[in-house]
Amino acid sequence: MIIIGLTGGIGSGKSTFLSWFSDQGIPIFESDKVAKELLNTSLKPLIRQQFGNKLYKKGHLDTQALASLVFENNSLLKKLNTIVHPAVADAFELFIKTNNQARLVVKEAAILFETGAYKRCDFTILICAPKEARIARVMQRDSVSREAVLNRMRKQWPDSKKIPLADAIIENKDLQTALKQLESLVKAHFDEGKD
Repeated sequence: MIIIGLTGGIGSGKSTFLSWFSDQGIPIFESDKVAKELLNTSLKPLIRQQFGNKLYKKGHLDTQALASLVFENNSLLKKLNTIVHPAVADAFELFIKTNNQARLVVKEAAILFETGAYKRCDFTILICAPKEARIARVMQRDSVSREAVLNRMRKQWPDSKKIPLADAIIENKDLQTALKQLESLVKAHFDEGKD
């Protein structure tokens, strides 16, 4: 089994590239999605204990409230990460066992390099996109201010720090061109018989 790590800063368009892998029948692990599921299930008691009940509305986590709380406070962000990251890592190990017949799997994580999770991958792909396009995308997607997006970006490594760690870089300036680049990359590196 080959584990492909897929990453990129907030608003880089990772989910579109992840969908491409899924459309090819390649099992995908979405770290952020898994984290959100865990925060609403097994991690809920721990989050309530550490951050209070106010983050849960009708029993469901208010992710916007949590984001604004932790992205403005480094110690709270660290506290959240020490709860979430090990649980997501365990979920990924279970995903690997469940998909043990797959030749390729993809692990998507916004902070793949920051957490060291890339070391568990055989090949990493970094999606880069122009800063202003990323800001606009996140403002529209999450209905947040420019400053809120910039604040989140500051918590992630800049692309310049990630590029030396990535095995491949895709520039997402034009989506169709970038998707063709991804397709060529996967064919060149991971077609049957090319291990």
